[in-house]
Amino acid sequence: MAKKKKISHNGIDPEYLRKQKAALVRRHRQVIYLNDSEMAAIRQYCEKFRVGTKSVLFREAIMEKVLSELDDNHPTLF
Repeated sequence: MAKKKKISHNGIDPEYLRKQKAALVRRHRQVIYLNDSEMAAIRQYCEKFRVGTKSVLFREAIMEKVLSELDDNHPTLF
């Protein structure tokens, strides 16, 4: 049998990884209020699709909407 060559990779700079990780830390807290029917809809959605963490659901939904709006309304030169 032929021996497999070990491939040595130069690792990613630990300082770069530390900076990347620090940039992803969420420091800005936002609070939203929902009425009874909105909360019922969220609960129903979470049960149906087995969502364990509502904050992830809210964050993804909000950012998807924001980014799509920004993409649709980008500035033009003319």
